[in-house]
Amino acid sequence: MIALSREALASLPLWVARPAYEVGGVATGIIHIGLGAFHRAHQAVYADTVLKSDPRWGICGVSLKTPRVTHALARQDGLYSVLEKGATGTSARVIGAVRETRFLGAGPAGVIARFSDPAVHVVSLTVTEKGYCHDPATGQLDRGHPEIVHDLAQRHAPVSTIGVLVAGLAARRASGGGPVNVVCCDNLPHNGRTVEGLVTSFAQAMDPALADWIGIHAAFPCTMVDRIVPATTDADLEEALRLLGVADAVPVVAEPYSEWVIENRFGAPRPAWEEAGARVVADVAPFEAMKLRLLNGSHSTLAYLGCLLGHEYLWQAASDPLLGTLVERMMALEVAPTLEVPKDVDLGAYQRELLARFRNPALPHRTQQIAMDGSQKLPQRLLATVRDRIKGGGSIEHLALAIAGWIRYASGADDRGSSISVADPLADRFAAIAAHARGNASQLADGFLALTAVFGDDLTQNAAFRGAVARDVGALMRDGVRRTLAVFVAQTGA
Repeated sequence: MIALSREALASLPLWVARPAYEVGGVATGIIHIGLGAFHRAHQAVYADTVLKSDPRWGICGVSLKTPRVTHALARQDGLYSVLEKGATGTSARVIGAVRETRFLGAGPAGVIARFSDPAVHVVSLTVTEKGYCHDPATGQLDRGHPEIVHDLAQRHAPVSTIGVLVAGLAARRASGGGPVNVVCCDNLPHNGRTVEGLVTSFAQAMDPALADWIGIHAAFPCTMVDRIVPATTDADLEEALRLLGVADAVPVVAEPYSEWVIENRFGAPRPAWEEAGARVVADVAPFEAMKLRLLNGSHSTLAYLGCLLGHEYLWQAASDPLLGTLVERMMALEVAPTLEVPKDVDLGAYQRELLARFRNPALPHRTQQIAMDGSQKLPQRLLATVRDRIKGGGSIEHLALAIAGWIRYASGADDRGSSISVADPLADRFAAIAAHARGNASQLADGFLALTAVFGDDLTQNAAFRGAVARDVGALMRDGVRRTLAVFVAQTGA
């Protein structure tokens, strides 16, 4: 079977989009940490478009945890396909922006050395929320995290995202590589400022002079990224083969929708991402809050309650009349009032569009994939909204039920008594809380709501918040998810 490669590009069917530039003439101007599906379906696509007019912005993709993607891309000359799945069918596009691949486990020295290249002006990241080794409730560096402890002791052999970043910036400083833009594309609140704080904290512990250099020479713009990118399945591999006529070992699947909003805060040259449809704005915060609270908050709500109801995929959960009604009302009644709406954005239309995107059956986005790492996601997706609602004296009824759904899910069992494989950095603590509660809803809620790493000191001590969530945990365990939702929807719709 012929594999995707530069040589195979000429044989692709005419309807398959391909690089509109000479792939061999592309230079590397971006280092990207976290070479997963989301980056390849989002930022790399923007870079691919920009390369048509400016060949300086090829990507050196770095994988921290596994060599699977780096090895596969190396065998395919860095090429892979993006399958866009929408209501009218599937289209295919071959991306050539990733010109180098590196696996940290093969030797950190090579990764760190790439930061010294004066032609590299951007370091971008997609490593998920838990990849930053921070306390999600406070946004501070977790100095006790095993990876951070290791990296402070083994500075030339880092294993964490922050350790790699600081080691790379130290190498750039030593080589005189000049200023650089560090562009976080993960769902962290004020992600640029958060990563800047984490990097500065680590650098201060390692070398205060380095921290000072970073403060002058590194810019950390905030961003908002949006595209639904489910995990690639065997069926997707087969579809890529059918559409391309050649084998692609690492295609990615995405919805047609894509958005990228970037703060105009740079200290070095950058790609003209606007040419590919990105927005460069003075303030990302309104876009970030809108996306985190409406899209990601709804995503998590659908994932936890949907999984408990037996829905394997997001589109099934979003199409469930009870769940759909809950999320629709939560967005309109409790989330939207907390938002500063960006200019020219129709918030009602945005909410309707979200539900339509969630209900796209062409995207088999698993609820358990979305449900991963809830302890790292809830603070920005749901709890920030809760805090604003409490401060303003507003209702949190829908939000409380969503959080109770997370607690029920994270306890490790569904309504039928079937076990749930909970993927979370705090999974062992969750299991201990559930074991101690022994099915007692009140004790289960108390145990979870005492987790200051998730809820902070304020919400763990807020009696009204604790009472609302504990009430809903009790209902979910006593009556089951579907009956609880039915009663709730009926009562709140009155």
